[in-house]
Amino acid sequence: MSSPSNTAATMGINSVRSALKFGSDGVAELWLERTRRDRRLAELATLAREARVVVRQVMRDELDQAADGGNHQGALAWVRMPAARTEHELERLLDAAAQPPLLLVLDGVTDPHNLGACLRSADGAGATAVIAPKDKAVGLTPVAVKVASGAAESVPFVQVTNLARTLEMLKARGIWLIGLADAAPETLFETDLSGPTALVLGSEGTGLRRLTQERCDLLASLPMRGRVESLNVSVAAGICLYEVVRRRATLEAVPRKKGHL
Repeated sequence: MSSPSNTAATMGINSVRSALKFGSDGVAELWLERTRRDRRLAELATLAREARVVVRQVMRDELDQAADGGNHQGALAWVRMPAARTEHELERLLDAAAQPPLLLVLDGVTDPHNLGACLRSADGAGATAVIAPKDKAVGLTPVAVKVASGAAESVPFVQVTNLARTLEMLKARGIWLIGLADAAPETLFETDLSGPTALVLGSEGTGLRRLTQERCDLLASLPMRGRVESLNVSVAAGICLYEVVRRRATLEAVPRKKGHL
């Protein structure tokens, strides 16, 4: 059985459930393993039918082939390829943000696996958007969407023509730009992350470009205790995003003292 045109596979019970619950308009078909009797698969079928998504019962070898080595757990959703957002849409997203914005800026990431993993971490951390340049960087390819496991639909991915100009716009809005650089003397764990924040990470091989570094308000590093000099960009992005989440949660949990607003 062939997949619907212009779609990417989202697989695994949790990822498929998320796609059906929060992005069902973008789901073209749901494939379920024909011979498997599982309450969770039945739940997915119900969600799909409620959303008027086509459900197909297929053999395991068809799922295996479509998953291309991924762990599908008997469920695979074919999701229409999402479109990247524009600079104007980014400004509207920032205007509508209920909490201090948390942005992930990727300066020249070219590996679709890394982009997909970054989108997934951004979704988990509740990021407002992921921003990347249009040129010399990967976009929402089928591989990136597949690795994102539903996050490509839930997290706005913004591609901009001029990244330097976009960074200046963010600064004008009071968003603190923190660039990740291995040589920075200050670590991310020493940095104030309480306000509107954009985490700026560079490409897999060369890191942040010089012009991007110059537009950051602060450069910070992640402490490396072993022999490896740097982390994969998607791993670093996950650590940075969740450090912001952790720090903000700590601030919210601190009880207010008497006599203070």
